Amino acid sequence: MLQPKRTKYRKPFLVRHDKRKAHKGNTVEFGEFGLQAVTSAWVDARQIEAARIAITRRMGREGNVIIRIFPHFSKTSKPIGVRMGSGKGSPEKWYTAVKVNTVMFEVSGVSEEIARDALRLGGHKLPVSWKIITKSEGDNQ
Repeated sequence: MLQPKRTKYRKPFLVRHDKRKAHKGNTVEFGEFGLQAVTSAWVDARQIEAARIAITRRMGREGNVIIRIFPHFSKTSKPIGVRMGSGKGSPEKWYTAVKVNTVMFEVSGVSEEIARDALRLGGHKLPVSWKIITKSEGDNQ
């Protein structure tokens, strides 16, 4: 799973994902087809990995998958049955905040039918609403 090699702070403050649109990373840059978020949400490292596996399995041994999001933020939690107080919990999961219009995955080297089907399967693993865009559609936004 994806996680940072090192961080400046082990337990960051809660970072809010807002409803504003992404102005960077909102076009298809490296591939031919992309999976673009329509809503904003937290995306876990496990969800990113599950989507990547679904996309690569559908594509077989051909084509490339580019992951455009990375989980930078740790989410802490305290064990069950522990009383209140005695500090913040330990880091449990890694998350990223996905804004509206962020391109999360890109695919290249396969036909349009396979690419759309693979991105559809990967999109169902993510907690955001999404749409599939092409490189030419991303330039028009």
